[in-house]
Amino acid sequence: MRNKLVLISLLLGVAPTWAHHAFTAEFDGNKPIKLRGVVTKMEWINPHAWIHVDVKDADGKVTNWMVECGSPNTLLRRGMNKASVTAGLEIVVDGYMSKDGSNKANGRDVTLPDGKKLFLGSSNTSAESQSK
Repeated sequence: MRNKLVLISLLLGVAPTWAHHAFTAEFDGNKPIKLRGVVTKMEWINPHAWIHVDVKDADGKVTNWMVECGSPNTLLRRGMNKASVTAGLEIVVDGYMSKDGSNKANGRDVTLPDGKKLFLGSSNTSAESQSK
């Protein structure tokens, strides 16, 4: 019985690692993107928070983008809180395009209406040095 409990404990501890992905598996660090739009939703969930942004193109067409951020804990340590990015706020996000061509990006920085720039905890290993 004890061996079964140890095995279950080990498997439960490893399971979250299987679910996590590397930046390069999903995003392209050579394809930076700048998104300017209105926040429709901010999800403070693990393992990554998400900002949903309606972005209007030159023709006036609106497309919803999903921007992957670091974990909620990472964002809190970087100075963000649940009131920092809310629905209706116009923001600029600098990040990296998804490899699959979907409207998904990995966020590096968000610039708020007052000009304040916050690091989004990008999982791109060179992102933090680029945001300074």
